[in-house]
Amino acid sequence: MALIVQKYGGTSMGSPERIKNVARKVAKFRAEGHDVVVVVSAMSGETNRLIALAKEVAATPEPRELDVVISTGEQVTIGLLCMALQDIGVKAKSYTGSQVRILTDSSFTKARILEIDEERMRRDLQQGSVVVVAGFQGVDADGNITTLGRGGSDTTGVALAAALNADECQIYTDVDGVYTTDPRIVPEARKLDTITFEEMLEMASLGSKVLQIRSVEFAGKYKVKLRVLSSFQDGGEGTLITVEEDSNMEQPVISGIAFNRDEAKLTVLGVPDKPGIAYQILGPIAEANIDVDMIIQNVGHDGTTDFSFTVGRGDLDKAVKILDGVKAHFGARELKSDKTMAKVSVVGVGMRSHPGVASKMFRTLAEEGINIQMISTSEIKISVAIEEKYLELAVRVLHKAFGLDGGEA
Repeated sequence: MALIVQKYGGTSMGSPERIKNVARKVAKFRAEGHDVVVVVSAMSGETNRLIALAKEVAATPEPRELDVVISTGEQVTIGLLCMALQDIGVKAKSYTGSQVRILTDSSFTKARILEIDEERMRRDLQQGSVVVVAGFQGVDADGNITTLGRGGSDTTGVALAAALNADECQIYTDVDGVYTTDPRIVPEARKLDTITFEEMLEMASLGSKVLQIRSVEFAGKYKVKLRVLSSFQDGGEGTLITVEEDSNMEQPVISGIAFNRDEAKLTVLGVPDKPGIAYQILGPIAEANIDVDMIIQNVGHDGTTDFSFTVGRGDLDKAVKILDGVKAHFGARELKSDKTMAKVSVVGVGMRSHPGVASKMFRTLAEEGINIQMISTSEIKISVAIEEKYLELAVRVLHKAFGLDGGEA
């Protein structure tokens, strides 16, 4: 017997029949003697519908009230899944994030989990019930409903697994594992049997939509055994996300190609080339809780320099407004923005021991006439910013150049 936390995404919960299918999956594990905690997302498309509804009422909804609205999607699915389980003879009990008491900070629409009270869940498990918890949400110290950001149900699942010291956290989604890249762009993409937390963290941060980045951070920090599986296929092993690479096997140089269309570039032209200018530009951006990705500062000329950085497209207008308000303070000549950017990255722990990855990546893109505008690196990844119109071509040629095409890994 084991304690298993299972998370089912919006497509898995997308209709009454699919909810019944999830109930049957859960019942099978329960029949095998396992204790099961289930975390669910809202029905597919529901969160988008609620956000659109809120924006029909107010162009810029107040974040606290927006969380009140969008948290209701998961409240519906936990109730429906418990009904489906009970209908087939399985004891089940539902909890919202606040009922469990998933304590978060007060950063509405992108809160972070601080603490989880697992007492109620353990009591119900001991009494033979399946516990069904609303993903994506929690409660702050003042009792306000909070949400964890898009994809936050993954984080809820992993956090509950950590709090309960579960034997495994299974993330059920509409794909049967983690692939070398998006199969919709590269049909030859391979499913990986295993991937390290480091690699998965990079893939998630660079645009892979299989897992939310914070869920991977949680899993790595608390050593949660994490597996990605399909909701719609039975019997597959999915992809296991491991703490360390297998030291007994030669690692491939590159494990995957990640990409993100949601990029925008800001360039502050003609700022004084002096100490502290980067802080003067990025300080107000950070205070507005806007994540900055790539950063580049040109070589100074005539006492001035140009400073460029990328943000998520959804934060661009906010960032432009902030910089328009402060650019005169640090003497900038002009502010430019570009919404037509995308990012493509090669990821792999094998890069540590294989030189020449960057040159191969740059040569491959150059041969296709794709101009690189910005570059960032870590020990196991290289990312480049390019024009969005070249993104799919870049992913395909890089996938082939690094030998990722072929059968299942």
